[in-house]
Amino acid sequence: MTTVAAYAAPAAKAPLERTTIERRAVREHDVLIDIKFAGICHSDIHQAREGWGEAIFPMVPGHEIAGVVSEVGPGVTKYQVGDRVGVGCLVDSCRECDNCKAGLEQHCTNGSVGTYNAVGKDGEPTYGGYSEKVVVDENFVVRIPEGLALDEAAPLLCAGITTYSPLKRWGAAPGKKVAVIGLGGLGHMGVKIAHALGAEVTVLSQSLRKKDDGLKLGADHYYATSDENTFKELAGSFDIILSTVSAPLNFGAYLSLLKANGALVNVGAPEEPVSLNLFSLIGGSKTLAGSAIGGIPETQEMLDFCAAHSIGSEIELIAASEINEAYERVVNSDVRYRFVIDTATI
Repeated sequence: MTTVAAYAAPAAKAPLERTTIERRAVREHDVLIDIKFAGICHSDIHQAREGWGEAIFPMVPGHEIAGVVSEVGPGVTKYQVGDRVGVGCLVDSCRECDNCKAGLEQHCTNGSVGTYNAVGKDGEPTYGGYSEKVVVDENFVVRIPEGLALDEAAPLLCAGITTYSPLKRWGAAPGKKVAVIGLGGLGHMGVKIAHALGAEVTVLSQSLRKKDDGLKLGADHYYATSDENTFKELAGSFDIILSTVSAPLNFGAYLSLLKANGALVNVGAPEEPVSLNLFSLIGGSKTLAGSAIGGIPETQEMLDFCAAHSIGSEIELIAASEINEAYERVVNSDVRYRFVIDTATI
């Protein structure tokens, strides 16, 4: 066991505070990672405040982890000391079900193990990336290519794969029109990746205040959804709409923007239920879908893609002492576009 410093929420809705946690000794197939940077995801806030249901405390959030391998177990074959690596939202799964065998560990039918706010197979709670070090099985570690700065790569481990996976699955490519709802931590990555995939990209945001940013990030068009003319002008325009917001939407209005056979894919997860008139799906044979991160193979594919296209996250680097302030700013949409903790400050 190794004692490391970390920032934890001692209870639901409580401010995070500096503490220490125990990391397990390195097992045969484990990798010990010196964490260099950890992204702050909105889902960290949902869980630390029990917005998505009962949680495990004390909680050390963080599933956007970038660091360097400092020790490997005797059976490790994929990594060696000094390698630049990342850990995303998962640290284990059954590895035996059909989904796991297909590289869809996030949909493990026996239950995958989250990087934090979960219980590992050893019965111990998992603690995330707001800490100095983490021990992870090599099969749930990914390689960060040399072309990516570690601080800009950290958010790719959640925000990157969360947007890459559905854009690939639903066919974002040259000749396709993609709309991204929301230009935040997820949305800005959606714009970058859809643009790199060759699609024509439109941002749908509440206002035009981030328009210049959206166009710089790769959007071809930018519309304010607060303008009722937007929905008239863009009716029937898009092959794919990616919703990255955590607020309930008027799905009927957004589905009207799809072409026939188009898909509206949700990666944002509002805390409250939403309602839907099914006629808005039936007319035009449209699809309303959801997508959850990606498996380990696809996460590595995404990192390699981002390195090849020089795509990192737009970040604001903060000290660990600023985490609570950062949480409030995320809730108020006051970040451009992802907070990343310099874990040397923990």
